[in-house]
Amino acid sequence: MNTADSATVRVTTYNIHKGFSQFNRRMVIHELREGLRQLDSDVVFLQEVQGMHLVHAEQHEDWPDAPQHEFLAENVWDNTAYGRNVAYDHGHHGNAILSRFPIMDAHNQDVTHLRFERRGLLHCALEVPQLTAPLHCVCVHLSLFGRSRRRQMASLADRLEEIVPGDAPLIIAGDFNDWRNRAHNLLAERLDLTEVFGGISGGGPPRSFPSGLPLFRLDRIYVRGFRVERSEVHHGWPWSKISDHAALSAQLVGIDSTTNVT
Repeated sequence: MNTADSATVRVTTYNIHKGFSQFNRRMVIHELREGLRQLDSDVVFLQEVQGMHLVHAEQHEDWPDAPQHEFLAENVWDNTAYGRNVAYDHGHHGNAILSRFPIMDAHNQDVTHLRFERRGLLHCALEVPQLTAPLHCVCVHLSLFGRSRRRQMASLADRLEEIVPGDAPLIIAGDFNDWRNRAHNLLAERLDLTEVFGGISGGGPPRSFPSGLPLFRLDRIYVRGFRVERSEVHHGWPWSKISDHAALSAQLVGIDSTTNVT
């Protein structure tokens, strides 16, 4: 009997602040690209990704010609998906997923509650070797307002319960803006999810904002169908010069992996 190696997936979530440092002091998209590559993740969940900005392109000589998610993914993550959430005269921004695994399907769910605060949830199904079912990944950036966040999490749970089998592997990651940790009852319990930092330590989600000295627990990674081997908060120097949020990473091992019998 030969047992195949378990599927190992390393994931990162990062609110990249549209490629600018805290308080928009500097354009840092190139430093950001190098930082993400050093983390060497298989799947990257990004929020506040600039799909296009004509004014920045004129003001900065080294502004990438390609959309930010394509520029960041170049030659490392062959598969990308982008969900445009906010559009304006000179451009647009939203969420993105970068993946080393093939993206079988992608859908951006509009969960806008307040007209002045456009929000979307980017859902991708990935084909991961040694997983017996597609890996469903959702990149989120939820509202600043509690009532809107509750509606958005309920909408997400409704959609996933409708289209994703209850035992399918699932990762939901991003900027939840959920400093009161309401997501545990509203989302995690409903979908049988584990928060990766609590899954190791038994504690709560990590502090991730601001990146220089994190005080607030805004960013999360929730998983189903995986054992959490390791989780990390990337804050302080040099991360604090790239974005106002810290990046979060986790090393995951699939619980339901393919077994070959000979």
